[in-house]
Amino acid sequence: MRFLNFIKEKVKVSKEINEVRNKIRNKVATQKNMRLEDFDNDEEKVLQDKLKRKTWNEIRTNDSWAIFKIMAEFVNGYENMGRIGPCVSIFGSARMKPEDKYYILAEKIAYKISKAGYGVITGGGPGIMEAGNKGAHLGGGTSVGLNIVLPFEQHFNPYIDNDKNLNFDYFFVRKVMFVKYSQGFVVMPGGFGTMDELFEAMTLIQTKKIGRFPIILVGSSFWSGLIDWIKTVLIEKEHTVNPEDLNLLKIVDTEDQVVEVLDNFYKKYNLSPNF
Repeated sequence: MRFLNFIKEKVKVSKEINEVRNKIRNKVATQKNMRLEDFDNDEEKVLQDKLKRKTWNEIRTNDSWAIFKIMAEFVNGYENMGRIGPCVSIFGSARMKPEDKYYILAEKIAYKISKAGYGVITGGGPGIMEAGNKGAHLGGGTSVGLNIVLPFEQHFNPYIDNDKNLNFDYFFVRKVMFVKYSQGFVVMPGGFGTMDELFEAMTLIQTKKIGRFPIILVGSSFWSGLIDWIKTVLIEKEHTVNPEDLNLLKIVDTEDQVVEVLDNFYKKYNLSPNF
């Protein structure tokens, strides 16, 4: 208990430092008549900072504070996510607009999932993430958003439950929350981030670090090229992947098929959502 109180105090201090840092950064950007996007995305300055030789005291101080900040995010995540009940994560592009077919489909999928008794976890941002939270919200289910601080694209959407809107600075902490508290993964069309989340889940299941939860790829026309490449190059030509590993994936095209895959999986193990 004493250690937990110590960590919570460090969480509070870390958050206060971040608030001050952000205020200073915004003020500097304004004074230099720069857009905040330009300030954050100035690659040359980022590279110079990364390559600049630092003293041992600077390294030790920065790393020590980073440890507490990382611990703070884990503690906050565990305390909030530990009581959400069974959920399914929905991954997908942040760039999809509400009129896009995959946005509409993701909303329908999340609605059906929530009506089937599952909560929905998304990355908390716009696009497919917003559609997922919106569907869960309209379906009366748990709607969780794991937001990440980014210089572009990401801002939390209005369909997340007020007490389940979490913010992260570190991608790896956020990933832990996704895989630790999900009982299934629905992967909509997306970019590098979506691919990263897909293969992270596959790797953890393949190496038996997490349970063999269903991974559902939505949109056969979108995913068929990737699956063909895995079959022809990774499996048949280079032999870097076992053929059985593809059995981890299910490819579907409708919201009903998504719910069917989830229900069949849980019926097989005599399990069901409990909220």
